Amino acid sequence: MQTASRRRFMQQAAAGAIGAGLAGGAGAQSGPAPTPTPAPSAKPGEFWPGGARLVISVSMQFEAGGQPPKGADSPFPKVDFPPSVPSDAVSNTWFAYGYREGIPRMLDLWDRHGVKVTSHIIGEAAKRHPELAREIVRRGHEASGHGPRWSSQYAMSRAEEKQFLSEAQSMVREVTGVTPLGYNCNWLRRGPNTLSLLQELGYLYHIDDVSRDEPFIIKVNGHDLVVVPYTVRNNDILLIEGRNYSPEKFLDQILGEFEQLYQEGGQRRRMMSVSAHDRISGTPQMVRVWDKFLDHVKSKPGVAFMRKDEIARFALSSPLTVREQEVI
Repeated sequence: MQTASRRRFMQQAAAGAIGAGLAGGAGAQSGPAPTPTPAPSAKPGEFWPGGARLVISVSMQFEAGGQPPKGADSPFPKVDFPPSVPSDAVSNTWFAYGYREGIPRMLDLWDRHGVKVTSHIIGEAAKRHPELAREIVRRGHEASGHGPRWSSQYAMSRAEEKQFLSEAQSMVREVTGVTPLGYNCNWLRRGPNTLSLLQELGYLYHIDDVSRDEPFIIKVNGHDLVVVPYTVRNNDILLIEGRNYSPEKFLDQILGEFEQLYQEGGQRRRMMSVSAHDRISGTPQMVRVWDKFLDHVKSKPGVAFMRKDEIARFALSSPLTVREQEVI
């Protein structure tokens, strides 16, 4: 059964989509969203703000509508479509689930638990579904960059990639009123110029790194850039085919990860990264799994949820943040 808030939002969204046209860009916008507030500072010697023992960082990928018309990863077998077939219709319906059902359902989930997340938003997805991108920000979540569209960013020239990254910022900003401060490449595949260009364009952090269980700082162009590590372990993308994995296995895995990091959090700074994709974690069975996970971790003292921009700001302000000399 839909909550009253979700029914109201979906009714407003439908009206907005008719007025703006889903394929016609941002359309009429609401006023600019407020600038995210910095994370509260911690006392010297504390690992996290407020003395939290463990911080959980949730990523919510908003990709539906930004995928290529053919060839995107989906549960369906790969097909070599002839040029006369313009798109993979059935795969595109799977992606459509993300904006029709998945994101609205997850937004209600986060609200129920008082959790704020970081949403990595593909520019084309925001432009095709502006009412949903704005709703993400309106509910207090972070809008982060995820490319204007799915492309092989790592293979671009420096000039091409700079334009690509600039578009990733501007497309989300034009729809939501918020300039993305963080970035996530398609499948984390960055190129030799990516970090330098992110620094030039004013990004505060990136997540395309799985080498630590805490945020750290690297030097790029002589300035600090924060790395807020991502995860391929605690990631629902493993469920993309649904053949050799299940929601129950996903729950068992993320609970095991939580318990270990929670234990370690008594002695050092620990961060748990968990990833939710619009068309996967937004399904009914996966939302139930997330609900159980959130109930469990919130029952433990000293667990906090932070958006990635808050984590990055805190990492820059804390003398305890690791400064990594090796830039991979």
